[in-house]
Amino acid sequence: MSLSTDACVTAITHHSNGFANAVRGNLDARVEQCPDWDVASLVWHLTEVHWFWRTIVADRLEAPPEDSRRPQRPDRDDLVATFERGAAELVDALRGADQAAPVWTWFPDRRDIGFITRHQVQETAVHHWDAAHAAGATWTMRTEVAADAVEEFLTCSLADQDDVKRLGRSLSGPVILTATDTGSSWTISQAEPFAALLWAPGAAGPATVSGTTTDLLLWLYRRLDLPTEQPDRVAELRGLSSTD
Repeated sequence: MSLSTDACVTAITHHSNGFANAVRGNLDARVEQCPDWDVASLVWHLTEVHWFWRTIVADRLEAPPEDSRRPQRPDRDDLVATFERGAAELVDALRGADQAAPVWTWFPDRRDIGFITRHQVQETAVHHWDAAHAAGATWTMRTEVAADAVEEFLTCSLADQDDVKRLGRSLSGPVILTATDTGSSWTISQAEPFAALLWAPGAAGPATVSGTTTDLLLWLYRRLDLPTEQPDRVAELRGLSSTD
């Protein structure tokens, strides 16, 4: 984890508070990037996400929690308060945990609490953006936090060799992301056709997509469109990365 535990917890707290402020009084609005949801559904989704990972951390689970333990959705009037309590409990659990402690995660290369702490930054931040966008409110993310989230996405959400073979797709060439605010770049490529997608810092050629660091994170999560002169290459990457 590039960011410290304290930095991650601070970011989760910031975006949880911003999320709560954005959704309050706006539960009927539609969520553009999740068209089947209103904001109330978004609130409950993030509440469940926080409960899921908080339960794994608190109980040091080696498998996902059983559905019988899943909390019931509260009345509409209690949705936001329930979210706020759960977000605070998640932060408390993460702050006090041994980040190296082994637990279940969906990422086979890293099954420890540190993975959860790092990933919940972008989980909460991106849904904060969803809520703010639905409310017409402002959304900000610290540049260093966004940069770490970009690298976390590239590490955990690009297709591995099994995924590539299953999908039957490959990149026709490298995809290069360049941050206009910091000058940082990330190159995504394959060693050979149908190999795993890998990333490395730096640019191995002209940028495929450019934007601020926060815009690049939102672009990876398909919240923003950014201009590109290589739309086919972008489409290939989209087909070989997951935003789940």
